[in-house]
Amino acid sequence: MGMNETLKAISDPVRRDILSMLKKGRKSAGEIGEHFNLTGATVSYHLAKLKKADLIAEQKHKNFIYYELNTSVFEDVLRWIYALGGNKE
Repeated sequence: MGMNETLKAISDPVRRDILSMLKKGRKSAGEIGEHFNLTGATVSYHLAKLKKADLIAEQKHKNFIYYELNTSVFEDVLRWIYALGGNKE
């Protein structure tokens, strides 16, 4: 996924909160939704945006879908940011 999509996804405070929650371990959509005063559809929208940016991955287990961080994308973003501060010639 492109850098623009990634930065756009993390620009939203709700999505950043979801990412912070997932830092502590995988969660179902229901567990994520319990922390917000949002409809299920809105939570699903935010999860879809994060998934499209490849910031999270989903795993199906029985009747539930669990979400977890995809840390490799964060590593790519950090490398890009650090490269901006590199040598200025």
